[in-house]
Amino acid sequence: MVRRFAIPTLAALAALMASPAARAADMPMPPPAPEVTDSWYLRGYVGIGMNGTPKLDYLPSPPDVSNGFVFQHNSIGDTPFIGFGVGYEWNSWLRFDATAEYRAKTRVYAFGTYPPNFLDLYEGNLKSWVILTNAYVDLGTWYCLTPFVGAGIGAAYVKLADFSDVNPLAGGYGFGRNPADWNLAWALHAGVAYSVSKNLKVDLAYRYLNYGSITDTVDCAGGCNPDSFKFGKLYSHDIMLGLRWTCCDVEQPRQVYMPLHSKG
Repeated sequence: MVRRFAIPTLAALAALMASPAARAADMPMPPPAPEVTDSWYLRGYVGIGMNGTPKLDYLPSPPDVSNGFVFQHNSIGDTPFIGFGVGYEWNSWLRFDATAEYRAKTRVYAFGTYPPNFLDLYEGNLKSWVILTNAYVDLGTWYCLTPFVGAGIGAAYVKLADFSDVNPLAGGYGFGRNPADWNLAWALHAGVAYSVSKNLKVDLAYRYLNYGSITDTVDCAGGCNPDSFKFGKLYSHDIMLGLRWTCCDVEQPRQVYMPLHSKG
């Protein structure tokens, strides 16, 4: 009788002792930490800038303050540009880059009138260098397409060359002093990137660029007074096409999970 009772009891105790070990063996191991890859990239781009109408101010010399001159029209032509940069992908959605670009020469034109019936025509060439530090947020990827938004801040070196003032009725004329100046520049970005391969992407983007102002003084032939003209609030709506090449990945060390051993 004792033997019949002992055998089931020992079997139950053995099953009870084996149960925690079996449950521990069946439990899944915690997943490894996600692999974080930091990437540096090189960037090149071309584009066309559609310049907005600047704020053109007439800054007369003291003798001309009351001459009644008023600008009737001013404009700046479109600007082709080319740029390059170096960037860093912090993670899958945040990246930064620094860019430098050359904005080619474009025509500046204006005309104004003053009493009784005089007309002055103004013409020159505007060009600039723009340096920006940019930050972008990638909004996810679908079918190799990644939309993004961003913002940038930096500086613009603006030069106004060959600026002239001609009065066709009176036969007067004058020339500017070819000024150049550094300005604060800032930009807003929106676009989409297409992944051609793991390391190569094509970007198509829109950018609003504000690049400051430039002031020139016209020295007249024939002894008239030197007046100044300020092209303020220079801005452009830019369409950009670029290539982004990931040149090197720096893999972060993985977190390794070690199995727990029971003390025996």
